Formats: sequence, structure tokens, C-alpha cells
Amino acid sequence: MSKAAEYRALERQIAEQLQALEALKGSSALQSELEFEDKLRKLLAEYGYSLRNIIAILDPQASKAPGLTASGKVDGRKGQRAPRAVKRYRNPHTDEIVETKGGNHKTLNAWKKEHGAEAVNSWIQ
Repeated sequence: MSKAAEYRALERQIAEQLQALEALKGSSALQSELEFEDKLRKLLAEYGYSLRNIIAILDPQASKAPGLTASGKVDGRKGQRAPRAVKRYRNPHTDEIVETKGGNHKTLNAWKKEHGAEAVNSWIQ
């Protein structure tokens, strides 16, 4: 698509979005919703509550449901990592097998120096 055609298409999209915005601005439903939100936020600030407090009051089970906690961690896991899986490498030249959970294995590192990391990674079974 040429730059001129791209420009005209974007201009047309902007005009359509501006029309939709103007239609929303005149909507009484939007006005009442914005007014409600404003009053609710003022009321929360007046009494020192947050939206989380209100949700906990209205639906106590919602805070016990599995999901993200306030710290951003998943409930029940307590920040622990899943255990690493054991990887098995079989050297096709010597038929030697190495099992490891990490990449810092003496034999594995020697193979990577000798044959290259990409080749050794292809030996995973």
C-alpha cells in the first residue's frame, strides 16, 4: 500500500472514531455512568476505602478465589518455582548418557566445548 493510500485510510478511520466519540459524548447513558463513577470515587475517598475493600465487603468469597494476590503472585504457590525437569542427553558418538536438571554439568559442558552447544542440545531424549 502506498503512503498516500495509507494516509487516507488512517484519516478515514480517525474521522469515524471522532464521530463515534461525539455520539458517546452526547449519550445520556454515558453521562449518568460517568457521574456515578465520580460520586463513587468521592465517597470512597471520603471514607478511606478502596475498590478492593468494597469488593471484599460485597463478595467475601472473591478474595479467597484462586488467582493473583495483591503482590502479583499466584495464590497457593507462595512464590516457589516449579522443580526443574530432568533432561537426558545421549552422546551418539560414545552412547554415554548424562541426566541433569541444570546446564552446569561437567560432562555436558565438555561435550558442548567439543561438539558445540547446538549439537549437544539436539541430543536431548
